[in-house]
Amino acid sequence: MKDILVLQEKISLLEKEIKSLTEKISKLSEQKQEIEDIKLDIKGLKMYLGRVNPDFITQLPEIMKKLKT
Repeated sequence: MKDILVLQEKISLLEKEIKSLTEKISKLSEQKQEIEDIKLDIKGLKMYLGRVNPDFITQLPEIMKKLKT
């Protein structure tokens, strides 16, 4: 009887952990989608700036180097 109670308690804890992990995965999935949207926006901005100002395309690598340092 004692073994059954211990097993039920362990199962309950595992269910809580699974629920917690599921919530975290859901949040991470939403954040990943937001990042993908931002990437797409940045790509669109690069294309627009490249058309409006052709020098932008040649200056972009230099700008990125300065931003990373």
